[in-house]
Amino acid sequence: MTTFSADVVGAILAHMNNDHPEDNLVIVRAFGAPDAERAEMIDLDTLGATWSAWLVPEDERTQVVIPWPAGAIETRAEIRQQIVALYDSASAALGLPPRHGVE
Repeated sequence: MTTFSADVVGAILAHMNNDHPEDNLVIVRAFGAPDAERAEMIDLDTLGATWSAWLVPEDERTQVVIPWPAGAIETRAEIRQQIVALYDSASAALGLPPRHGVE
C-alpha cells in the first residue's frame, strides 16, 4: 500500500474540516456514528479515511474509519472523487436531498 504525502493529506484535511464540516458530519452519521454532533476528518490513505466524531449527549469521541467506495486509490484526484461518492451515499442513506459540487 502506498500513502499520500503529508502535504497532500494536510491540505485535504484542512479543506474538509474548514470548508465542509457539515459534509463530514453527514458522512460520519451515515457510516458509523449516527448520534454524532460534529465530526472532523483526521487521516486518509489509499484505502480510506478516518474521522473523529463527537457523540451526544456524553460528548465522548470515537473514530470512524470508512473505506473508499471504489477500493484502493492511487492519485490525489481520486481522493476528491471518493469523498464526493461517500457524501452522496451518506446523503442517500440518511434521506437527504442529493447535492452536487462538494469540493
